[in-house]
Amino acid sequence: MPWPSRKRDKGAVADKKEPDAKIAKTEEETSDKEEEEKTAKPPAGSSKSGWKNWKKKESESGGEESKITYCHWLLKSEPESRLEKGVDVKFSVDDLKAQPNQTTCWDGVRNYQARNFLRSMKLGQQAFFYHSNCKEPGIVALVKIVKEAYPDHTQFDQKDPHYDSTSRKENPKWSMVDVQFVRMTKRFIPLSEIKAHHLAHKADGGPLKDMMLFTRQRLSIQPLTQEEFDFVLSLEEEKPH
Repeated sequence: MPWPSRKRDKGAVADKKEPDAKIAKTEEETSDKEEEEKTAKPPAGSSKSGWKNWKKKESESGGEESKITYCHWLLKSEPESRLEKGVDVKFSVDDLKAQPNQTTCWDGVRNYQARNFLRSMKLGQQAFFYHSNCKEPGIVALVKIVKEAYPDHTQFDQKDPHYDSTSRKENPKWSMVDVQFVRMTKRFIPLSEIKAHHLAHKADGGPLKDMMLFTRQRLSIQPLTQEEFDFVLSLEEEKPH
């Protein structure tokens, strides 16, 4: 029996640490044109060292520019208990590690754009496991895709909080993938720290300037470019701010 669905796209709330979060629209409500976030100055000294260190590593490795393509992912999951139609949708990284072979299906996604991202995932691609809708949201681990998109069984289960009576088995609306735990990040990387870098990069240029974590905050499945992934991963080597 798979774990209760741990995704929240429709009716999702912004992370508790993000009271000014914009509401991303689903395909059912509007086009996919992104809203431009208001420009803001980053806190003094909040991002410069990380950006310089990342640029130094980039130059040491040859400085080859990444193609603008999505090859990594960020998967949001709720580590704290929350009932949805009487079912606890909590699913933390510890829950994943407790699964057989540390692997589970990533079910329950009910947003068309997030579903399309799921369907774009390729075997072996890595993703950040992100704790969301909790006291301190942020990145806690790395996972990898071990099975590409296939029909999400929860859409046909009337007892599941994400049951969809309009979906048909001959033409399923919703998909899921299987993910496997890879490792914990060397330290917890909080949303507040990533946001500080994002704001600095918006002002001065940098890999996180268009990061979807801040332009499409409500999506539980988010793509990352190679540059975004590499920069965020490099933060685990730095002392927390």
